[in-house]
Amino acid sequence: MLDPNLSPELEEYIIEHSSEEDEVLYQLRRHSHLKVCNPQMISGPVQGKFLELLVKLLNPKRVLEIGTFTGYSTICMAKGLNESAHLHTIEVNDEIINISKDYFEKAKLAHLITSHLGDALDIIPTIHEMFDFVLVDGDKREYTAYLKCVLPKVNIGGLIIADNVLWSGKVVDPKATDMHTKAIIDFNKYVKNNQSLEKVMLPIRDGITLIRKNA
Repeated sequence: MLDPNLSPELEEYIIEHSSEEDEVLYQLRRHSHLKVCNPQMISGPVQGKFLELLVKLLNPKRVLEIGTFTGYSTICMAKGLNESAHLHTIEVNDEIINISKDYFEKAKLAHLITSHLGDALDIIPTIHEMFDFVLVDGDKREYTAYLKCVLPKVNIGGLIIADNVLWSGKVVDPKATDMHTKAIIDFNKYVKNNQSLEKVMLPIRDGITLIRKNA
C-alpha cells in the first residue's frame, strides 16, 4: 500500500499514472508475496520508480543499500545506473539473499551489483568506496548507527534516503513505546538536529527522508 490514508481508488490512480512496472519486478513482487515473510517490506512499483528516477537524475557513481530484502529496490536503483557505476547492497538474512541474486540475473543487472551478507555495521567499513547515493532500509533499531557509520563514506553533496521514517504513524503516537518506534524517533531527531545535513521528510508510503550531506 502506498499510504494507508489513501483510498483504494486514489492508490490505483497513482499506479496507473506512473510508469508501468516491468515484468521482472512484477515477478519478484509476486514471488515475495507468495514465498517470503513480511512481503510488504518491498518498495513496490511507485516507490521503486521514484528511486530509479532519482538515480537517473543524480547519476551516482557508487550506490550503497542497507537492507536488500528480496532485491526489489536494488533492481530499481540499478536500472537507473550507467554502465560505469556500481551498487553495493547488504542483507543480514541468509535465507533470502539467493532470491535477490536470482532476480538480479533475471533483470540482467547482476554485473552492476555486489551483494554482501552480514551485519551492515561490520560490512560498511570493509567497502573501500565513497558513495554518492545511499538507501537505508535495514534494522530500524540501528538506523542512527547506520547513518553515523556511513556518513564519512558519503561524498559532499551525496544523497542518503531513509525509509520507514513515519513507522505506520507510530512516531506521533504517545502509546507506542516499543524499541523500533523509539529507534525511529531517535533517528529522526538526530537527522533534524545535525546541521551538516539538509533534509526533507516526505509522506511516501511509510515515510522517507531525503538527506543531503553538505559538509
